[in-house]
Amino acid sequence: MVKLPRAVRQLIDSFERLPGVGPKSAQRLVFYLLHNPDAQIDDFASRLKALKLETVLCSNCHYVSEHDPCEICEDSDRDKTLLCVVEQPLDLLAIERSEMYEGQYHVLHGSIAPLNNIGPDQLYLKDLAERLVGVTELILATNPTMEGEATALYIVEFLQDARERGANISKELRVTRIGHGLPVGADIEYADGVTLKRALEGRRQM
Repeated sequence: MVKLPRAVRQLIDSFERLPGVGPKSAQRLVFYLLHNPDAQIDDFASRLKALKLETVLCSNCHYVSEHDPCEICEDSDRDKTLLCVVEQPLDLLAIERSEMYEGQYHVLHGSIAPLNNIGPDQLYLKDLAERLVGVTELILATNPTMEGEATALYIVEFLQDARERGANISKELRVTRIGHGLPVGADIEYADGVTLKRALEGRRQM
């Protein structure tokens, strides 16, 4: 039986690990790259290295940036009384495109998914309570999926426990859930600006 060269097999395996890329797609990508000029391959490889070398996670909100703190956290014009929790950096970008929100963010980098062995400890949750000093409304903008709903409910319980342990969380803090405008099962990343605008306007108390 004829086998593919080891380097080809290894790269196919690497592409298959990417979300949304199956075996056939991985093979097509590898053979596409195989026929690219050496200069383009070198450029592609250098950009992959730069992805890690030239980006950092903001130590405050955990958004991906070129510097720490990120431009959103540095912006003195942002409303410090609003904090919006999102699952992924792409969700933050989607909400920014709606031009309806001018507060701060907290990026979890995932959602609670027991079937995938992702629990609260794998998310950026531990420092959330510390960021609520001066905040009057916490908007839970996790995706309207089973995992997103579970994460939102966990955050409510997490904050209640933190308050009982003496965390500096105001009793007047409103915890709202992004709602109207987003169908169940949809991802915020793919929502258009109008839909997100309605979702932000229709957020509800948790």
